[in-house]
Amino acid sequence: MTSHLDIRSNPIFDWFIPIDGDGNHIGTSEPERMPTFDYLRRVVDTAEKCGFHSVLIPTRFANGLFDEKSPLAETWTTVTALATVTNKIRFLVAVRPGFISVGLFAQMVATLDQISHGRIDLNIVPGGIKGDFERLGETSDHSTRYLKAEEFIVACKKLWQCPSPVYFEGKTIQLNGAICSPSPQCSPSIYVGGASDQAINLSARQGDTYLAWILPRDVLSAHLEKSRIRYQSEGRKARFGLRTHLIVRDSEQEAWAAAEELLSMADLSVQKQRMKVNSNTKLEKKTPLVIQPRDHKIGSHLWTGISTVRVNCGTALVGDTEQVAEELARYWEIGIDEFILSAYPHVEECERISEGLIPIIEEKINLRRVQK
Repeated sequence: MTSHLDIRSNPIFDWFIPIDGDGNHIGTSEPERMPTFDYLRRVVDTAEKCGFHSVLIPTRFANGLFDEKSPLAETWTTVTALATVTNKIRFLVAVRPGFISVGLFAQMVATLDQISHGRIDLNIVPGGIKGDFERLGETSDHSTRYLKAEEFIVACKKLWQCPSPVYFEGKTIQLNGAICSPSPQCSPSIYVGGASDQAINLSARQGDTYLAWILPRDVLSAHLEKSRIRYQSEGRKARFGLRTHLIVRDSEQEAWAAAEELLSMADLSVQKQRMKVNSNTKLEKKTPLVIQPRDHKIGSHLWTGISTVRVNCGTALVGDTEQVAEELARYWEIGIDEFILSAYPHVEECERISEGLIPIIEEKINLRRVQK
């Protein structure tokens, strides 16, 4: 009898573009490495050279890793520039619906698709960081943002189908003969994340990949199963991505020392900024990692210390190469198809992880297939 482990391919591995800045230490008032185009190009060049499939470029309205007034690279401008200096690697671009006209945005995607030769996918982010939307005058509630996100995706897909006038009458979005020409070579793949039922439902109806932050496997497994059932109810097959930081060293002791060093220069004012944001963010309240022990360790290898200075995903897998590879192989076993990885600093750690970790993960997965 064939099991799902036999027919599933090896997972896809992606990297991350640090638009807030980078360095050996995080949570300082300013980054050791500023998010200049030249530096972010180094990151994406390294990821492409190392064979990563794609890079996630997040969306922010203020710096979310260092002081909020520290420089921040704007998402769409940055990815457009990076697409012109790369050849193979894809870009998973995080987008918050509602800040750009959907008709204009569809044309922007189509143009970037032409520039990149079809290397663009979209991470739709309806939720967000408390206070971030309000900075730009957006005050809609959680439910309205998810409604707007669904209409945004549907309207974009209609615009990309063919260069004909599109009419769309939604509760939040209207199109009156809008045209997108030329159309993308193929519609970008849509990734949707979020812990709420609305997020899971949106992904099941409109997304191609449900993207989760890393959680303990038993918690995440139940969450994925809930999402899988929703996909099935829509007559669609679920696909899952996992977003996580990594701290990998030759020994476990070295890895935990590196985790401690990463935060050793964190500024109290930055920690206070993040504490204020995270305490008010609905998404944070929905995850079981909010109630954390003092050392921020969840089980043997999950560490949430990064969340003290970073908005959104703030959990890392920590351990030696063998331990982290085993952990990620187990996440593949519960259904993860794609891993979006990051580590500080992003250039050196990209090389370390691609050369020393990913081959071991793939070996472990292949061994599991044989054993099944």
